[in-house]
Amino acid sequence: MFYIYIIYSKTLDKYYIGSCQDIERRLQDHLNGRSTFTKTAKDWELKYFETFLTRSEACRRELQIKKMKSRKYIENLIITKRLEYPDASGG
Repeated sequence: MFYIYIIYSKTLDKYYIGSCQDIERRLQDHLNGRSTFTKTAKDWELKYFETFLTRSEACRRELQIKKMKSRKYIENLIITKRLEYPDASGG
């Protein structure tokens, strides 16, 4: 299983979009400063994720979201998923 995910840092007031195969390990990488972009904050929270059967599908979706270059689009994804699954923190 492959994932795209969106994490958020309140300290930086920024979102980060990524893809991976092990979402728990990857979140720990971000929290422990093992990612260049995210190492400046230690309060990253998983806000959204989607699952895919192949890496290429996940990468395609990651690029699609990144190409939007829109905070509003990202926040709408998070809100929509929360409305669909009110007890879930992710997707």
